[in-house]
Amino acid sequence: MNRKYRKTLIAGNWKMNKTPSETKTFMAELKGILPKGRWCDIALCVPAVCIPAAARAMRETRIGIGAENCNANASGAYTGEISTAMLVDAGCKYVIIGHSERRAMGETDAEVNAKVKAALEAGLIPIVCCGETLEQRESGITEEWITMQIKLALAGITEEKIRKVVIAYEPIWAIGTGRTATPEQAEEVCQLIRTVVRKLFGSKNARATTILYGGSMNDKNAYDLLAQPDIDGGLIGGASLVPEKFVKIIEDANQPTT
Repeated sequence: MNRKYRKTLIAGNWKMNKTPSETKTFMAELKGILPKGRWCDIALCVPAVCIPAAARAMRETRIGIGAENCNANASGAYTGEISTAMLVDAGCKYVIIGHSERRAMGETDAEVNAKVKAALEAGLIPIVCCGETLEQRESGITEEWITMQIKLALAGITEEKIRKVVIAYEPIWAIGTGRTATPEQAEEVCQLIRTVVRKLFGSKNARATTILYGGSMNDKNAYDLLAQPDIDGGLIGGASLVPEKFVKIIEDANQPTT
């Protein structure tokens, strides 16, 4: 990590877990054990029905609340969808876009790009996900695949807006499988992502872009992953559902950096 140029962010992705009542209990427990003093940026991206409870609970803290998805349209006949304006009004600061689980449901690169633009327009910080399958990695096309995903996701984004975008590398083969990329593997791809951003938006913007690793980062492996120079934080799945484990990762993010 390099805090001289960019922010460190530990973001939780609850996926389809916890009710609003359970969210209130979790937030109370988390607030009681958060480290004192200065620490990295923290976000909790929760199910849509839990956003109001989470936002209320964390109103007087530095923890930002986020959503796990959004719709690119401002309003209209999109039953079951949620607009960026709705998320902002409910108390969101962040929104995850392009997670592999959403892509597996049919979300396209064009939809990811439209959602990124809508999120930025609404003042949200998009956490844009990219990642390859095991087959793609073993075929040797990781670099080409990740480069394509980043270029398509950020198409049409201005240099003024790019610094408000967070990118999360989530190797699909390491999500929910118990497998984790080694620190060196994760760093290699995060470094690639920064190189792609540099080619698209220039060196200063690339240096300022926060890049997260999200392939099964947990309280056991976070320290070594976060020690890598191009890994600026984590997008945390299962470990973000347990206050003690989540705080341990936050503490690991506060290690000495260059």
